[in-house]
Amino acid sequence: MTLFSSLFRRRGPRAFTIPEGVRAIAVGDVHGRRDLLERMLEAVDALRRADPREEEHLLFLGDLIDRGPDSRGVLDLLVARRESDPTLTILAGNHEEMLLAILDGDSDSLAEWLRFGGQECIESYGLAAADLLAVPPDQARALLAASLPEAHLALMRAMGDRFALGDYLFVHAGIRPGIAIADQQPQDLRWIRAPFLASKADHGVMVVHGHSISTTPEERPNRIGIDTGAFASGTLTALCIDGPADRRFLTVTS
Repeated sequence: MTLFSSLFRRRGPRAFTIPEGVRAIAVGDVHGRRDLLERMLEAVDALRRADPREEEHLLFLGDLIDRGPDSRGVLDLLVARRESDPTLTILAGNHEEMLLAILDGDSDSLAEWLRFGGQECIESYGLAAADLLAVPPDQARALLAASLPEAHLALMRAMGDRFALGDYLFVHAGIRPGIAIADQQPQDLRWIRAPFLASKADHGVMVVHGHSISTTPEERPNRIGIDTGAFASGTLTALCIDGPADRRFLTVTS
């Protein structure tokens, strides 16, 4: 099932815009829900065919993997999409960061990652958590690395940490209030919660983010949160920004 919210136009002292003829669609945390990702991509493609723009951007805000049942399937879809869609930009979330850190030698984080949603991820690749925890760290890391297709690793290693377009900044988690955008650190961009979520500061841009789950999209004067907990709720949300003033939410459900 696919739902578009009604279009709304921002009012108030600050108007956040992107150029005329440009459309950006930012998708929140997928977390292993290949079924919802398929529906979202179908909805995006249908919108583009019916109402094309001169310039299109399709953004994923990170946390593609973990928690849901098919991390492998999600990455398969986006590896294929990257080959055919030059408008695609994928940002890294804290879950991708954790997995890559383990593969790069941070074996101490393996058990924590497995509890944090990694167990569901490795099961989609045919591994079991017990198998990894039963062997020495170096061997566990080797088993994990051997199970991941090179294309999946390449996709994750190529992920950025921010994307700017017009007056909008797209990140996974948020930004550190009071710090210039150019000086923001990846740790905050991928992990921050309370200082950012509670801030009423004018960041100079509208920050679009995932990471912190809300039942419905969360719109504030300085941020828009679009993580609707797809892995548990069965609802995947995207924000469509269309030209200078119009925004809408695109939602797919299971």
